Amino acid sequence: MILYAEPFPRVEINANRGAAPNRESSVFRVPFLVALSLVIAFGGGIVSTLVALEATSGFGSIKIGAWDAFPESQTIEADPYAKAHRADAGKLLYGTAEGLAFTAAMDSGGQRLTGQCRYTLSGNLPPARFWTLYIADQQGNLLDDGSGRPIALNSRNLLHGPQGGVSVTLSATATPFNWLAVPPAGNFKLVLTLLDTPIAGSTGLIDITMPAIEKMDCSHA
Repeated sequence: MILYAEPFPRVEINANRGAAPNRESSVFRVPFLVALSLVIAFGGGIVSTLVALEATSGFGSIKIGAWDAFPESQTIEADPYAKAHRADAGKLLYGTAEGLAFTAAMDSGGQRLTGQCRYTLSGNLPPARFWTLYIADQQGNLLDDGSGRPIALNSRNLLHGPQGGVSVTLSATATPFNWLAVPPAGNFKLVLTLLDTPIAGSTGLIDITMPAIEKMDCSHA
């Protein structure tokens, strides 16, 4: 008797089975990663530029006590950040021979100006034909709450004391003499603009004195 062994059942293995889904997923993965990289790159660039514009008005600043100024930000020699800041603010700025604006976000002790505290601005101002002083928000805009309280002073309506110079109280509650109303809460800035002043064209050549901003007391103390 002759016995024949049955052959093993043929099992076909398709090596390409499952390759098509992997190939399809890789086709969509690459464009997705490219698009994600572009979004991160452009989004990060835009955010960093906006942060830079909010953080500074440009280079070439001068600091005198609590006050900062950017003499070249309004001239043709302004750096790109100053020009972008000027375009973003949409404000009419003064030329070198017309005036110079100083801002103060901190008091003379280096603490941020806040509506919860009361301050005294006192001292002498640099020579100028006319000057203005007003309360501003963090972007330098006039901080007007519509209440009608005084938020600005100028050289013509300032009351002068026997010692001369300037003496202004900054507080959320009314006080006699020269008073500027600040918001009851939150931070604020002071903007002092000197018009037709000799320091606008020679800021680094003469000795400038600016008024001090002294903290008197705080409501949360």
